[in-house]
Amino acid sequence: MILLDTQAVHPHEFRAEKLGVPQMDLFDRLGAGASARAVATPVDAIDVVRFGRIVERERRREYGFTYTNLINRLRADLPEGLALTIGRVAEIRPDAERSRVTLTDGRVIAARLVVVSTGLGDLVRRKAGIGRTLISERHSLSIGFDLRAPCSAYPFEALTYYTEGFGERVAYLTLFPIGPVMRGNLFVYREPGEAWTRAFRADPETQLATLMPHLRRLCGDLSIAGPVEIRPMDLVRAENPARDGLVLVGDACLTTCPIPGTGIGRVLTDVDRLCAAYAPRWLAGPRITREDVAAFYADPVKVASDADSLRASLYARAIATEDGAAWRIRRLHNRVGRHLLHWLYGVRGSGRQGRPPHEEWFDKAAQDRASSAD
Repeated sequence: MILLDTQAVHPHEFRAEKLGVPQMDLFDRLGAGASARAVATPVDAIDVVRFGRIVERERRREYGFTYTNLINRLRADLPEGLALTIGRVAEIRPDAERSRVTLTDGRVIAARLVVVSTGLGDLVRRKAGIGRTLISERHSLSIGFDLRAPCSAYPFEALTYYTEGFGERVAYLTLFPIGPVMRGNLFVYREPGEAWTRAFRADPETQLATLMPHLRRLCGDLSIAGPVEIRPMDLVRAENPARDGLVLVGDACLTTCPIPGTGIGRVLTDVDRLCAAYAPRWLAGPRITREDVAAFYADPVKVASDADSLRASLYARAIATEDGAAWRIRRLHNRVGRHLLHWLYGVRGSGRQGRPPHEEWFDKAAQDRASSAD
């Protein structure tokens, strides 16, 4: 088996930076759990902020990581018999018996099965003669940055902050550790070149304080170290992808939005279904036809995974940006329900002035850290 890529070491790339237990379970099923854990920082409590206050502390495990470190660790731990080949694809000729991949330096790789897992890159898919359908252009922006203060300076393990009102075109901010660094991911429904985006890149600390006025009270130091990374996202689906001896997985097949947090799970589901149910059977026979490959794209688990991820991507944007009557009613329903939960936390969960127990914990944690710093 051959893993073909253009570079021996994956360069820095701002992509997925968090995963949960279900995704880690999929890494385990694929035999890569130890590699993923080696570069990930676990978190067991996430404080949730709505209406400017901590309303819940979710007790669940998540993992923070850098995409580059994850990819390079997975490469370093490639199983025996899987070689990394460096090269750039010039041409692909899918074939039921043996597909041919020609590299720009003239080398030719013949393979029973070609798996295209090129992420957001379009070139290899187009060279295989597969088009695409644009579902939602410039659907969202992901903004990444490091806070200057170390994780130990903050009175929480991780924090998710939802803005107070409608109209800012913001999904949420998440703060979480990667090693000793507190990492921030802000997800918005904005254009890469608009004035808001330029202003955020130029002065992110001021923009964060304006966008989320209670954030400084909860975090303290909002100083940002290093550059702000911004990545736009289109929602794209491969068009009629079934080909003899060639299959697309992950974002090469369907690109969804990172805001619902389903991307890594969707990629791993593709790989798991391909390895567990399809590739062994295909390779045991003499030919891999487009009908065989079409069965993979129609796999019920894959179809459900793709549909759920796409539905969540479209819904999350609509609930944050659409101004029609139906969406206003949905937002009002959500807001009333969340205010009721907030009231229940405040009145039933605390005997002091209606303050949620999570905020009492926050104050105590802040005082403890201040004392230890002295």
